[in-house]
Amino acid sequence: MKGNMNIYYDKEADFLEINIGDYTEGYFRDLGEGISERIDEKTGKVTGIAIMSFKKRTEKLKDLKIALPIKIEILS
Repeated sequence: MKGNMNIYYDKEADFLEINIGDYTEGYFRDLGEGISERIDEKTGKVTGIAIMSFKKRTEKLKDLKIALPIKIEILS
C-alpha cells in the first residue's frame, strides 16, 4: 500500500484514526476491544485502523515518542 499517512484524532470522543493513501469510500470492520480496521469499499483492502479510547490506553505511558518518518505496512 502506498500513499501518505493521514492521522485524525477526535479529543472529545478519544478516537484515533490512521489511514494510508487517499481517503476513499469504505467501512470499519470491528476487530474487538475498541479497535477496527478500515476497509476500502471498492477493493476490499485494509486502508487504515481506528482505535477507541486512545488517550485512555496510553495514559500509563510516561513518554510516548514516535520517530518520523515512520514506515507502516498494512497487510490484508
